[in-house]
Parts: sequence; C-alpha cells; structure tokens
Amino acid sequence: MTLVTMADAVASCRPGGLGAFNVIQIEHAEAIVAGAEVAGRPTVLQLSENTVTYHGALAPLTIACLRIAADSSADVVVHLDHATDKLLVEEAVGLGVESVMYDASALPHDENVASTAQVARWCHEREVSLEAELGEVGGKDGAHAPGVRTDPAQAAAYVDATGVDALAVAVGSSHAMLTREARLDHELIAAIAAEVAVPLVLHGSSGVPDAGLAAAVAHGMVKINLATRLNQAMTGAVRAALDADDTMVDPRKYLGPGRDAVAAEVSRLLTLLLAP
Repeated sequence: MTLVTMADAVASCRPGGLGAFNVIQIEHAEAIVAGAEVAGRPTVLQLSENTVTYHGALAPLTIACLRIAADSSADVVVHLDHATDKLLVEEAVGLGVESVMYDASALPHDENVASTAQVARWCHEREVSLEAELGEVGGKDGAHAPGVRTDPAQAAAYVDATGVDALAVAVGSSHAMLTREARLDHELIAAIAAEVAVPLVLHGSSGVPDAGLAAAVAHGMVKINLATRLNQAMTGAVRAALDADDTMVDPRKYLGPGRDAVAAEVSRLLTLLLAP
C-alpha cells in the first residue's frame, strides 16, 4: 500500500466510494493521508489549478504530495484536478502524477469532445488516467450553471467519443457550498451509471449531507470529491486555537489542531462512503 494509480484505488475501494480531497497546503496532504490510514481506506490527494495559481507553481506541493503518498500505509492517488490548461496537464505528468482531470466543460459541446479526446490520447500514451466533466457543476467561479444536468445517453456517447477513464457529471451538487443542503437526483445517478462504463465522479460533494453521499454511492457514484468540508474543519480548529490564546504566534500551535481536525473528518467521511 503506497502511491497507486486511480484504477487501483477504484478497485480497492469497492464496495464503497473513493473519497478524493483537495490539498491547499502540506498540512492538508498530511491530514488526508493520516485519515485514510485510520479508516483503512484508499484516498486521493487532489491539487487544483486554483491551488497551483495560489502557490505560483505546481512542482513544490505536487512533489510533497507524491512523497507523502509513497510513504503512506494507505493506497493513495495523487491527482491534478480541474485543469483547463493542457500545459499544466503535461507538467503534472512530467512530475510523476498519473491521474489528471482535464476540464473542458465550459466549452461548447463539440469543442469539449475534440479537446478532451486529444488530451485523453496524450495521457493514455503515457499510461495516465484522465477524468473529464460533462454537464456543468454549479459554483465553480461562476463559470457553470447550477441548473444543468447530465443526460445519460449523451454521457455514454461522450465517453465513447473521448475515451476518458472517469466522468464527472452534474446531478445536483454545487462547488464551494458552506451549507449541506444540496439534494442530488439519485434516479439520474443510477440512469447515468447504467449507461456509462467508466467510474462516475461527484464534484461539489461538500454541500451534500451524509445520507445523500451514502445514497449517491449506493446509486452508482464512485469518486466523491470534497474540499470545502475540509476547509471548514481546518478553519474552525485554527480559529478555536487562536481564540483560546491571543498570545499565540507559532503557526504549529494552530495549524497542528487544524491538521488533526481535517484528519478526523477525512477518516469519518471515508468510513461513511463504505457501501451499506
């Protein structure tokens, strides 16, 4: 158990869903892996294009994640998330990342298909797994329409035309929700799963209540992406530590509790995603 491919993690998570968590700083990566080790479940460390922009470079945090994954006793995938820039995909693969999401969902459908198929061919020549998105998941920097839903037949045709290895679909979730009030269309999830041969991915999962996440997995969702939920856990613990001691200045004194809170939430969520 160590750094693994996305296909290996998908296989080892069954029965159940694969929890995939966004990394913003090294404490996130450490916490996510610690939570996976406690739960005894595989997981995914995800680095988004937005996080790369925040840090000003891809390599430092990616290399750290690859090493943390390699040293873990859990099965861990390192994945590039929501990349709209093909050059970023190429850079990530060059660093050793074996799973990427290329997001062309904001393009017109025909352009999405053509561009994604090109990236898929490039990735497969290098034995890299490619995730893509069809149907716009709400809340992503205002670029997506929250009312859009993925059509099952179109999803099957899209996978056939592009050759992608996983597909993110729009079924009622929305990125960056601070409340857990999203209501997923579980009948639609089941219908898409019946038509599409590759694993389905739920983006914007932080806004979905626990019961909704479990039901999504039961109806055919495989990879469950979470980011805001962990940020809430970390921020709450950091805020509590600083409020308890107004003389505190050592970042380890407040980032440590933040890291512990994230690890606990990851362990809880990975256990939740086990199939009933």
